Amino acid sequence: MAVMQMQKVSICALKKDRKAILEKLQSMGVMEIKRMNPEEIGFQTENTMNEKQSFERSAQVAEQALEVLEIYVPEKHSIFSSLEGKKLIADDRYEEITGRKEAVMETAKRLIALNKETAEHKAAILKYENQIESMRPWMSLGVPMNYEGTAKTSMLAGTMAGGTTLEDVYALLAERAPEAEAVDVQVIASEKEALYLVVFCLKSQESLVEDALRSGGFAKPSQMSELTPAKEKVALEDEIRKLNDRIDEIKKEIKESADSREDLKVISDYYRLRAEKYEVLGTLAQSRSTFIVSGYVAGKYVPAIEIAIGERFNCVIDVEDLAEDEEAPVLLSNNPIAEKMEGITESYGLPHKGEFDPTAIMSFFYIFFFGMMLSDAGYGAIIAIACFVMLKKYPRMSKSMNKSLSMFMYCGISTVVWGVLFGGYFGNVVDVISQNFFGKTVTVPALWFVPLNEPTKLLIYSLAFGIVHLLVGLGLKGYMLVKEGRMLDFFCDVIIWYVLLIGLILMLIPSSVFTSIAQTQIVFPPALHTLSKAMVIAGLLGLLLMSGRSSKNPVLRLALGAYDIYNLTGWLSDVLSYSRLLALGLATGVIAQVVNQMGSLFGKGIVGAIGFALVFVIGHALSLAINLLGAYVHTNRLQYVEFFGKFYEGGGRAFVPFESDTKYVDIKEEI
Repeated sequence: MAVMQMQKVSICALKKDRKAILEKLQSMGVMEIKRMNPEEIGFQTENTMNEKQSFERSAQVAEQALEVLEIYVPEKHSIFSSLEGKKLIADDRYEEITGRKEAVMETAKRLIALNKETAEHKAAILKYENQIESMRPWMSLGVPMNYEGTAKTSMLAGTMAGGTTLEDVYALLAERAPEAEAVDVQVIASEKEALYLVVFCLKSQESLVEDALRSGGFAKPSQMSELTPAKEKVALEDEIRKLNDRIDEIKKEIKESADSREDLKVISDYYRLRAEKYEVLGTLAQSRSTFIVSGYVAGKYVPAIEIAIGERFNCVIDVEDLAEDEEAPVLLSNNPIAEKMEGITESYGLPHKGEFDPTAIMSFFYIFFFGMMLSDAGYGAIIAIACFVMLKKYPRMSKSMNKSLSMFMYCGISTVVWGVLFGGYFGNVVDVISQNFFGKTVTVPALWFVPLNEPTKLLIYSLAFGIVHLLVGLGLKGYMLVKEGRMLDFFCDVIIWYVLLIGLILMLIPSSVFTSIAQTQIVFPPALHTLSKAMVIAGLLGLLLMSGRSSKNPVLRLALGAYDIYNLTGWLSDVLSYSRLLALGLATGVIAQVVNQMGSLFGKGIVGAIGFALVFVIGHALSLAINLLGAYVHTNRLQYVEFFGKFYEGGGRAFVPFESDTKYVDIKEEI
């Protein structure tokens, strides 16, 4: 239940050992490297940008090769593949693969080249198919498209606008080239879009005839060939066939390389790690024969570094506490249950320097409220069992996924407990089944009470739990103020509020308003009633006089105090926010009962049982999904807005260790 104490660790070692030391630090993953200013200590840095970029390019090549394999030989994944995590390979296997990295890279380059060749061939096939399509109207032409004619005649092949007739062409020639003699026009094909034709004329009048035709929209075809269109089509189809055969050969070769997938993954990670290491190398302060690496390390891991680095290399390790004004990266440390809830805190913001880590206390309320909102033992059992099975079946899932599933497992257990207390087992499924199919109603009694029968009672408890939640948050604020030695702030901002709020609660309980809501009357002794009034008056006066204590202007001070008293409306709003515990708890029960009622409409017998089963499975699956989402969202809101709003600011920077951040395989050493 704390932020891990950070220390600054500096390692000064021989330059010849720098790569080995960095690799060890990277595999341990416990130090966040801090950039140093080498000029301040008379050192310098080394430009490693070229090496870093070279390794990144190699990693990219391996990545592209994997993408090629995924296109032609897709890797089979189960629907739970995202839970499997990175594959763990033995050290000797990793060393064996990286030892032949050159051969693996040649395979990668070959795969990329084959994929590129395939793309080029497919582009060529598309081009040839377009050429065949463009020649389709010319298939009846018995001469090549670029036929120049005889010694005295010329042939002009081309197209004119759709709808043009043979008579239109002759009329155009007569109008635009009346002096042209011996002109013969032959229509090869006529389509809606264009008229395909050839025109024969005297060679001496070719320009005259062509100009006349162009004035009417005549255009020569873009595709010209020395073969007749029919023969050109055969030749192109033969080329397409050859290219398709080559593509099939390439696909076969790529599929035969599928066994190299694991090697490519390892090499991709290998070069990625090398690039990260050389990026750090470029920031180290170095002299001719020594170097210094410095960074933040959690205090509990310092001995591990002293053993792993100090005993293996000839070096000096300096460990020092952080300066008072230095903002260290944040790494949380909690008990096994609260540790799984750290993601909730991190989503809001990590604690800044000197701030309290609220995860452990928040986790109790989070699990408590989540179960109360969902409040169905059947739903809770499904969530808890499903999460437990996945956690056991996929032990190598990512750390974040493990935390999330563990959190929902605990919330599922809480839901089971609240379901038993409220008598919710898939709504009232026991009552419906027993009455509908066995003719006798059997009810599993609630261990506490049934919210649908006593919603007012649940509302009161919801608000009461909310008040406890808020007062705990205010108490944590007081704890931090005392820890910082700000006793006056502790008294004015916490104690006075406690006096006022508790006094108001004591005044409310015996009032007629509370009696009408709770349907029960509570009478306090006169002395307690007087005490509650005194506490309220003292609290109001305290806020009025002390909330604006930072101002020396008495009028402004009283105005600030009055404004702080106005914040009582904010407390009322916060307390009413916990009525969502009632709303979501009732929603779960109502929806579940509606589903059961719909299933019972099919009647009795085999047909009724089948209909009920279908409605039960589908209906409760949807109900679980909707109410699970609602419980998650609103439980988060109660923590972020109402609870954290009383004492927590956040804003700390997350600890980012220099570690083996691999993508495909896990080669990280355990400490």
